[in-house]
Parts: sequence; structure tokens; C-alpha cells
Amino acid sequence: MTTSRQDAIGPYETYGKDTTTPRRPWPFTGREDELDLIRRTLRGARRGLVVTGPAGRGKTRLATEALRGNDCARVTGTPRSRGLPFAAFAPLLPPSATLHRALHHLSDVRTLLIDDAHLLDDASAALVHQLAVQGRVRLLVVVTDGEPVPAAVSRLWTGELLPRLPLAPLPPEETARLLSADADDAPEPLTANRLHRLCDGDLRLLRELVDAVREPARSTGAEGAWAWRGPVPLTPAVRARTAHLLNRAPGGQRETLDRLAFAEPLPLDADDLDLTALEQLEADGLIDVDDHDRVRLAHPLHGPILRAAAGRLRARRLARPAGVHVSALDAEAAELTRRIDRADIATVPAPVGDWLVGEGLPVPAGYAALRARCARLRGRMREAAAWAHEGLSAAPDDAPCRAELARAEGVPDADADPYDAVRLGTPGRAAGRLTGVFADHAEALARGDGPALDRVAAELRRRGFLLFAAEAYAQAVSAHREPLAARTARTRAVALARRCEDARTPAMAGLVLGELTARQRQIVTLAAAGLSNREIAERLTLSVRTVGNHLYGAYTRLGHSGRRAVVVA
Repeated sequence: MTTSRQDAIGPYETYGKDTTTPRRPWPFTGREDELDLIRRTLRGARRGLVVTGPAGRGKTRLATEALRGNDCARVTGTPRSRGLPFAAFAPLLPPSATLHRALHHLSDVRTLLIDDAHLLDDASAALVHQLAVQGRVRLLVVVTDGEPVPAAVSRLWTGELLPRLPLAPLPPEETARLLSADADDAPEPLTANRLHRLCDGDLRLLRELVDAVREPARSTGAEGAWAWRGPVPLTPAVRARTAHLLNRAPGGQRETLDRLAFAEPLPLDADDLDLTALEQLEADGLIDVDDHDRVRLAHPLHGPILRAAAGRLRARRLARPAGVHVSALDAEAAELTRRIDRADIATVPAPVGDWLVGEGLPVPAGYAALRARCARLRGRMREAAAWAHEGLSAAPDDAPCRAELARAEGVPDADADPYDAVRLGTPGRAAGRLTGVFADHAEALARGDGPALDRVAAELRRRGFLLFAAEAYAQAVSAHREPLAARTARTRAVALARRCEDARTPAMAGLVLGELTARQRQIVTLAAAGLSNREIAERLTLSVRTVGNHLYGAYTRLGHSGRRAVVVA
């Protein structure tokens, strides 16, 4: 028989050691493009869509949100019923159904969601394939990567019957939005970044780690946020998810894994590395070898887990000598400086600094100021402030950290960058003082050239300057003469602003509410002023349910979790 997943996506879920305590699920966020694609596909001429991705990626939640409010039948594959013909479809079919009778019986179904389709029995898989061939039923099929899949299901996309949507991990800013859904119980930015790295897109693991570390970490937080430093907790759930790693038999493979956990990356030609063990670990997907013949653990969580599982004496033997990270940190800082000088910060590889912060070790103030600058240039002001605070905790009077903290908090800078004049809409004040893409921005803005501003914004985005790109798109809105081009620039500006912690800079003012319908703007404005749903309903002569639906739609579009997160400019 099938089982329903409504308990995982309904209004409440349980968590922590006390499973009788209800906890609201995280808001749906960061999947606007995928959500729109699924809805357009199911409304269009295609027969449906297959959504794939690793376990915990949020496939079921995405499918449920895409079909919310639609008339839809639903079946789910389960491990225990794989040997029973048509077991997944049992609630929808009469007893003793044949394939022909099943197809006829489902002919009136308009849309069908097949969850965990990799677990379907062969008869159910054949039924899904034939439904796709006939094309009378719109299919939304969810499949987990890395699991054996019935041939009839895999042929849905390999045979080009249905398009496939591989679900990428949520980006860091959307993970931070999830973690900050409750403004009174949010982690500070460096903790949010660490959780994102460790979970690598697995939202179920993210929730388990948050529940395990939140309470012990709370006392170390600041300004209402909690911070997590130190080892990863080996909870039963974490152990179960890493059993394939921890259960490696003692000997060459486990010794190699432990060595990497305490000293990665290691050169492939290191004298004491067991090459036979490395080959097997690579075949099992537990290590990666880069183009420079350096060996690393394949998953960000594996190193912390292996370190946490090592005994004290083993850890002492394998750990690098004290201070050995100094040269690696210096090299990391030099590379970050080169990237800033080249005006290309699309990626910021900084594992040493992240490891120091995660372990609760002191970070040199100069390095912290550099990381704060990188975060600020990437539009992540709260992260920039967190790095500045990290440096000031070790050197309270450090001038670069204090300057970065002030910039992150929006304090005017006496030595302002000439590019700030462009961002404020006065490009003439920066004439002759900028180069490269920043000079191009100033020239396009001075000419009022909408298409040129779009091109500048796209280049700034490619280089990692997301906030600057958002501002350029926002400036392009009023410069465009074509309404469609202006609407496209507006949409791009708002999407990038969401990735920059919903930045509200002068260039961005007024764009966010412009993305809402007139009724949504009206209701959001009243909600932001502190009115309850009932008070809004009475004022506008609407039902309370209608007000709630409008607010849900508005918060979904704005990427917020509730009225307290919305600030009306």
C-alpha cells in the first residue's frame, strides 16, 4: 500500500528529542524558477515532467507547492511494496486490475503526482510509462538520484517522453533565509554558512543538525542570533547518514580517510598514502582528486564527522602541528586579494578560514577584514559584519575591521569609493576615476542607456558583484523605453536583491513592492503597519481567508516567511 507524505509537508512537524513538540516547517523559498517551470509545463502541451535530485533536496516539497490548489491524484512508491503488482496505485484502482483496465480507470485523472517513483513495483512503473505515452494524464514524477530505478521509469526521460528537471542545491542565501524563518531564533551568518556547506543541499540533514546544535549554541550568540562553533555532533541521525564512512574496516581505507580528515588536501604522491586504498575510496565516491593531484574528501560533512569520531589519542596523532595553518591562511588571503584586484569574486575559495571559524579558533584581524570586504562586495552585509566582529574579537582596536563593520552597517565612509557615486545615481562625480566594468556602468548610466545598463549588470553578476548588478538592473528600469525590457530589468533586480539579503539601497528603493499586484501591495502595507488579518479584512471588506491567501502569495513572491520580515520602503 502507499503511504502519504502529508505529515512531512503539512502545517506542523515534530523535531528534537521531544517528538511531541510541534514545529512549523520552514517556508518554501528559493525555488521560484523551478516552481514556475513545473506549473508552465503542466499547463502546456507536454505530458508532464520528471523531477530528480539526491535525497533530502526538497523534491517532494517542490512538487507539492507546484500542485497546491490543483485537482491532483497522488501515489507514492514504498520499499515494502515493490513486489506487489500495482501496489502504489492501490488506492486509485479496483482489485485485480490489469494494465489495460488501469489505463482505462485513470483516464479521467487530469494530473497525477508520482512520488518516490524509483520505488515503484514493475507493474506500477509500466503503468506510469504507458500514461506518459498516451499523454491524456499530466504526470509529475519524482525520482531520487543514486537509487536503482525501474527501467520503465528511467525511460520516461531517456526515451524523451518527459523532460527532466535535475534539482540543484539551494544557494547559500536561500539556505540562510530558511534558517532565519523565525527572526527570534536565527543563526548568525557564519553559522548559517557553515550549516550550508556541511549539508550540501540536504535539507533534511540541515534540519537535523540545526535541532542538534541550536540549544547548546544559543548562549554564544549575539543580538538575538545563535552561533555554533566546535565539532559536529554525532547524533543518531548523523551517524546513520554517514554509516558508510564510519563503518569502514580498520586498515588502509579508514586510515587514509582519517588522515585526510585532519590534513586535507594531501598530495597524491605522499610517501605514506596507500594508493590501493585511494583507488577504492575514489571508486566509492568518498574522495576526489583535483587537476593538481591533490586529494580531498568528497563531501564537506565527512571531514568533521571523522574528526568528531576519532578518539583523543588518535586525533592527537593525526592532527597537524599547532600553527601549521598560518602559511595556508596567508596563501588563501593572497588569492582573495588577487580576485578582488581582478574584479572577479564569483567564487571565494577559503576553506582554511572557514575551518578556523567553525572550530572556534581565533582568526587574524587582517584576514577577517579581507573576508568582510569580500562578503560586502558580494552583497552579503550581515556576513561582512560577522567577519568584522570575528576579527575584532581578537583585536578590538583593529582599524580595517572597524572600517568594514561600519560599511556593512551602512555608516557613511569619509573616504568614499568613487563607484559609490555611480550607485547613488550621480555618475558624473566619478568621471575618469573608474576602470573596467565599473567605468562602463558610469558611462551607461550617464547616457541613460537601458540596454547598456543591462549588459553591465550581467557582467557584474558574472563577476560575483550581485548587489552592484541588482542596482544596475534597477537603474535600467527607468532608462528603458520599452515596457517589456523595463519589466525584465525589474524582475532581475528584485531576484538579485533577494540573494543580497533583500538589500534596500537607494537604487533599489521601490522595486520590491512593484512586483506585487495592487491588492497584494495594499494588504502587505497594512500588515507591515501592524494590522492583523482580521483587522485588514474588516478595513477592506474581505474575508479573513482571502487576506491570508493574498499575504501568502505576496510573501512567496517576495521570498519572505511572514509579515515581520517585510519592511515597506
